[in-house]
Amino acid sequence: MGEADIAAISSLLEAATVADGHRALGEHQWLDLVQGGREGFAGFVARESGRERVIAYAQISRGKDANWAVEYVVHPRWRATTGAELQTELLSTALRVIESQGGGHVHLWVPKPGPIDDAVAEAVGMRRGRDLVQMRRALPITEESAAISVRPFRPGEDELAWLEVNNRAFRGHPEQGSWDLATIQERERQPWFDPRGFLLHERDGRLAGFCWTKVHEPEDDVMDDGLKQQLGEIYVIAVDPDFQGHGLGRQLVLAGLASLYERGVTTGMLYVDHDNVAARRLYFSLGFVDDHTDRAYVTDVVAGYSAHLPDASHEAGGDER
Repeated sequence: MGEADIAAISSLLEAATVADGHRALGEHQWLDLVQGGREGFAGFVARESGRERVIAYAQISRGKDANWAVEYVVHPRWRATTGAELQTELLSTALRVIESQGGGHVHLWVPKPGPIDDAVAEAVGMRRGRDLVQMRRALPITEESAAISVRPFRPGEDELAWLEVNNRAFRGHPEQGSWDLATIQERERQPWFDPRGFLLHERDGRLAGFCWTKVHEPEDDVMDDGLKQQLGEIYVIAVDPDFQGHGLGRQLVLAGLASLYERGVTTGMLYVDHDNVAARRLYFSLGFVDDHTDRAYVTDVVAGYSAHLPDASHEAGGDER
């Protein structure tokens, strides 16, 4: 991706963000786009016929153990006129490239999915996977407060201990369970990173758990009073398996939400798997309510997979970069 490509795609993503009220690409995918992409990265653009305007974009990136992530976005002005055809063509092209690179397990995340997203996924042979629920609540919490001590993360000192706990707690998790030093250092370089909101709890000289919070830019959707809403997210939270069963999860959530409120945030949010009954019960008990659902569509791309994909006409100006 050259600078002109990134600028054109960024304009598309901004228009989609304004229309949809959420970021058009996940954080991992956005960083791949603007920083050049990891091995296995590819971007696909569709341009308006006869013009250079980018009207749709898809992106793939390869993780560990032949796991692939794919996302796509269509400019709001072209959604009604192109229906599912453009998305289907972009995804078909992306899946063909994944097949040419040896294939593997593929995740497609779609925020706030609708019937058209189900139809597109079915057209390219994908099936429903995980549903991820975004939950929200107003801040502050006045009913209770954290009963544990926490301290802020120290960049340059705490990375290795944190990685050990994170990867133990999320072993087998498709997005969070295989971070390395480069991954966390990359997050530390992001404008939103604030060690004050990266809270660590220690017991017996060990890191027992953590609550990493993130303050978002004001959302593009407008509240009833006409003001833009700023969200504070429980970005990553975990308890080391050796310290589970002592109620630390609840205490860490309370500490994280208090930290967000101290920094001026009045709406807290988090993501949780729909099927994680225990976690959802905890968050409901803390006053969270469901806001919306994001969905993962999945498939396993093997040799010959492309034989079942719709033909790509490229009439929309499809262009792999």
